[in-house]
Amino acid sequence: MEGERSNEASARASPRAEKKALTAPEKLVRLLERIQGASDPPLALLDEFQLAYRQSPRGIRESFFSLLLTRMEVPREPLEGPLNAVASAAADDPVRWTSLLTDLRRKLESPRMRAFRRFLNASGGLKFLLDLRADVLEASLDLGPIDEEIAYLFTSWFQYGFLFLQEITQDSSYRQIRFLKEHDLVHPMASLEEMGNRLGEDRRSFALYHRAMPEEPIVFIEAALTRRIPTSIHEILDDSRSGPETKPDTAIFYSINNAQNGLVGLGLGKLLIYQVVDAIKRNRPQVQTFATLSPITGLLSRYLKPILAGSDAPFKMKRAELVRLFPESARLKVLARGVSQEFADALAQVLSDPGWLEDRALAKELEKPLTRIAYFHLTQETDAAGKPLNPVAGFHLGNGARLGAKHVYFGANRTERGVLDSCGIMVSYIYSSTWLHELQRSVSSMLPWQT
Repeated sequence: MEGERSNEASARASPRAEKKALTAPEKLVRLLERIQGASDPPLALLDEFQLAYRQSPRGIRESFFSLLLTRMEVPREPLEGPLNAVASAAADDPVRWTSLLTDLRRKLESPRMRAFRRFLNASGGLKFLLDLRADVLEASLDLGPIDEEIAYLFTSWFQYGFLFLQEITQDSSYRQIRFLKEHDLVHPMASLEEMGNRLGEDRRSFALYHRAMPEEPIVFIEAALTRRIPTSIHEILDDSRSGPETKPDTAIFYSINNAQNGLVGLGLGKLLIYQVVDAIKRNRPQVQTFATLSPITGLLSRYLKPILAGSDAPFKMKRAELVRLFPESARLKVLARGVSQEFADALAQVLSDPGWLEDRALAKELEKPLTRIAYFHLTQETDAAGKPLNPVAGFHLGNGARLGAKHVYFGANRTERGVLDSCGIMVSYIYSSTWLHELQRSVSSMLPWQT
């Protein structure tokens, strides 16, 4: 009798013991399986998963992603029948062919994707998925299938009808202004007063929002209205102007920031640029030139230094070729300032000191070769897919802008950050009037309310 009671107590305790034995990643998977299995999961369950995920450290999240690849994948057996049916379908029966394909597509959607889809209609769910995809992109694992599934959901949710542009002005809410100040990674600001200097009659800021997240931009852009294309960022940011430009003919996009890392690679740039151009032209029709003043992100650390160190295999520019670009007079100046007696090493040492640009004689010797190297880097160096190696160049050239050698500006950013990142060099990507007209036609065709 006593043994029976003991067995019954053990049986009752076993599910609880099993639950306690689950690892943190397994608990997350179990929660997501429950969400996927419910046709209309309760908000409390969605909130429980979000809280558990956000409280998990990075290592737990990566283990959770790893489990998702196997535990919530499409099973093999249910696919065999539909695959065989598609393979053996008669070519002269288009109705059945379409029906079979529809059935197959439905069965190909993974359980994890069905679970992710549940969050899109929940309050805060879109922001959560954005943050989750950002974690997927930063993970040390190959999580391509998970990334593709979330990105696929975003392509339908980040269509034009869900997005709207809003100008941020000095009359905007403190929260909006502070958000831009805290998320400007191109030209960071130390205070809100600096942000105030970027909001005015000839300094404009625009943010693109999703209707499900109306308080938090997904991407924003800062523009300066000028009489020409400036050749230095200091002409835009230094507070030395006598007053706003009253007759501008040029709009310069000098800071474009993706405020949601989970949207990387989804191509919202074309829509943002179109809407900002349209907004400026509506109240400043005399503005006819649209261009950027952009940094050359990673020029020194990810390009010049590896080549100078002899690690030039990934690049078209080789160490010996790069060295030959510097005349004898430039080499002597570098060797006199550097520690090493080998020119390539000495140049790397010199460029690592942000004060080198203030040496006018040295800067004059380095201007021409460094400018040529920067232009080659932006226009000739590509990745495995044939796209520009530099991400900023890839963004603008991919959206239709053009870049000429004359639009590479030496000494355009003399801040320590600018010198150590881009050797102080900046460039202008030019959006031609012809391309802007084509852009307007292509985007307008997808915006039926603007006919």
